[in-house]
Amino acid sequence: MTAIVKALVQFNELVKSIGCTAVMDDYEKRRLGIFNRINFLGLLTGIIIPFSALFGDGYVPFIAWMVAIAPACISSVVLISNYYYKHHFAMIWYFITYPIITSMVYAGNIDVGIELLFVLYGVFAVFFLQKTSHILFAACFSVTCYLTVVIIFRDYKYVLAEINFQYYIINQFVSLAFIFVGLFLIKNENTGYQKEMLYANWELKNINEEIYLQRLQLEEKAALLEQQTVQLVELNTVKNRLFSVVSHDLKTPIYGLRNLFKVMHENDLPAAEVKLYVPEILSDLNYTTGLMENLLQWAKSQMQGDHINQQLIDISDLMKEVKQMLRLQAENKKIYVSTQADKPIYIYADKDMMNLVLLNLVSNAIKFTPQHGEVSVSALVKDETVEVHVQDTGKGISSENLQKLFSNNYFTTRGTANESGTGLGLMLCKEFLTKNGGEIFVQSEEGKGSRFTFIIPKA
Repeated sequence: MTAIVKALVQFNELVKSIGCTAVMDDYEKRRLGIFNRINFLGLLTGIIIPFSALFGDGYVPFIAWMVAIAPACISSVVLISNYYYKHHFAMIWYFITYPIITSMVYAGNIDVGIELLFVLYGVFAVFFLQKTSHILFAACFSVTCYLTVVIIFRDYKYVLAEINFQYYIINQFVSLAFIFVGLFLIKNENTGYQKEMLYANWELKNINEEIYLQRLQLEEKAALLEQQTVQLVELNTVKNRLFSVVSHDLKTPIYGLRNLFKVMHENDLPAAEVKLYVPEILSDLNYTTGLMENLLQWAKSQMQGDHINQQLIDISDLMKEVKQMLRLQAENKKIYVSTQADKPIYIYADKDMMNLVLLNLVSNAIKFTPQHGEVSVSALVKDETVEVHVQDTGKGISSENLQKLFSNNYFTTRGTANESGTGLGLMLCKEFLTKNGGEIFVQSEEGKGSRFTFIIPKA
């Protein structure tokens, strides 16, 4: 049974494909497939009905036999024409010969009960023909034939229902069956075509969405690449400026040491005279040590990128540690450093980064504060943040230099004891605070000191 069904399906596909070409679109192939199957049914009808009439009772006129055989002849010509790709001729042949042959039956003064076929011809014309003029001609021709045989010529000499009722019933059934099958095939193919179109539209929509997402990804990657290019250029500029300043500032302590040892080597200097050079060289070496520490931290931050090692930190303990680390620097200038904090004050940040921030800010405050001055470091909690203030009684910062702070414009400045500075430490402060979700501000007036404030989220 399965083999029979499979064979029938294959045969149906074979009939549908008669006359199909590679250049036809899907809709044309479907339309031609319906036309082929309808004509194949016409061929079968033209064979089966005459054969069944042979076993019926009653007289069948010659004209009725012609009508019975006509579908087989007409549909055969249509199928053969389609097979040889004469599609236009097949359409003309079908929509002219069928109405004419059907009308000839009624013109022979016999009613065979197939007037419903005229309606079928009109419906088929609308679906199968493409040009509006062809549709109007075929439909009007079928309607005219129908009105003629049903309304104008109503009194026929021979009425098949009276002569051979069985044959008449078969004709009526075949007419209705053709109408039903034709409309069903048209509807079924249109539904299938619509489903395919909907699926194709759905696939196209998905493809468009994928293309849109890919375009967005490409735009994001292009923007990221452009951003990275800008960052690389800026980093390269920063590096050049930085090493230009650093190489200049490193010369002073190195040359100072070289000159001291050269003089000591060439001349027999007494210890008392050597001691006269030590404080200045020591000051330069202290600056160099701080500069190298900042350079190492800067290099480390560039290599690690955005990676930070956040942990719970008591900011008051960190303030005391920094104060102890800078004790000698403050004592050399007789500067009083005080710390004030509500204990404990916890933040969640990278400890090394926060240590460097405080170390740079307090060291700068000491550097630019004259002898017997004061530096105060305080911290307080405000809502969800912690504010840390580093205030000094130093010489303040000019408005011109304020514009350069926290930027990539490195410049050398001198402290109250002629200490050097490049601004690298402040740049690192800003970068490290940003990585930990904080920010930094400065208030300063020349001759009245400065106040640096950074804000960091509370733990």
